[in-house]
Amino acid sequence: MYKTLLAAAAMSVGMAAIAVADDLVVGVSWSNFQEERWKTDEGAIKAALDAAGAKYISTDAQSSSSKQLSDVEALISQGADALIILAQDSQAIIPAVQSATDNGIPVLGYDRLIDDPRAYYLTFDNVEVGRMQARAVLEAAPKGNYVMIKGSPTDPNADFLRGGQQEVLQDAIDKGDITIVAEAYTDQWLPSNAQRNMEQILTAQNNAVDAVVASNDGTAGGAVAALAAQGMQGIPVSGQDGDKAALNRIALGTQTVSVWKDARELGKNAGEIAVELAGGTAMADIPGTVKWTSPSGKELFAKFLTPIPVTKDNLSVVVDAGWISKDELCQGVTNGPAPCN
Repeated sequence: MYKTLLAAAAMSVGMAAIAVADDLVVGVSWSNFQEERWKTDEGAIKAALDAAGAKYISTDAQSSSSKQLSDVEALISQGADALIILAQDSQAIIPAVQSATDNGIPVLGYDRLIDDPRAYYLTFDNVEVGRMQARAVLEAAPKGNYVMIKGSPTDPNADFLRGGQQEVLQDAIDKGDITIVAEAYTDQWLPSNAQRNMEQILTAQNNAVDAVVASNDGTAGGAVAALAAQGMQGIPVSGQDGDKAALNRIALGTQTVSVWKDARELGKNAGEIAVELAGGTAMADIPGTVKWTSPSGKELFAKFLTPIPVTKDNLSVVVDAGWISKDELCQGVTNGPAPCN
């Protein structure tokens, strides 16, 4: 009878846990959907929440910091038990973290730093992404004039990337092998802004540019468009995110590298962590968590995933992983790198 009672108690606890999971609501506040990759992230988050029996609700701030604040309030009012926030502005979002905390709702800062210890930070190692970008471009162009097309000035990732890039390039700069002739932030990471910046730099430099370290695939696309207009397509250009258009550019030879951060893995982790946090798991107890000090000196709990640089030499990896089809990758390519040859 004792064993029967124990079994009944265990079943009762298990059923309660399932019921709690079924009742969980996870709200996701997107800064925008301008980048191709966010749709992939969303699909992975939804799949993880579905697997846990949790409900997904979301908002799109449409690149507005003020709208994102009201969006978070809307998610809270809709009964969110945890929040995943892709912050438009890392500082402007702090009142939303405060509001969530006041309501006992855990917050996960998704892929962009929210510089507040009350927000769990989930991302890839963006300093290493910057290093990977610079290594690939430096290998392709060990000498010459470099342009740095940075990310949004309101996104801390832009400076994390830039710091990693500088680490790799500094020795070549000190030797006089390369010169950074211009650099510019890209408002809202918009490819159109990156293209305009690149056009202005090319004009100012009389087209004397040998390489471009662009911080993501959107800005890389803008830079490549500006270069192509001057007949300069094919000079080394970096990016990140593994956008399909960027991977196709690598196969075509107009982009050198895209540091692939598998958004499916990031989204899956975000959904699973949000459910754990909503269920009462402490940040420190999330598997893979480290204690990390932000540039401002704040200590946050964080999890960093590992990125993969994709160049013409290992393009097959994204096809083999089901990230992109061979037809999409090789569109317009003749006698390209494997698997397009």
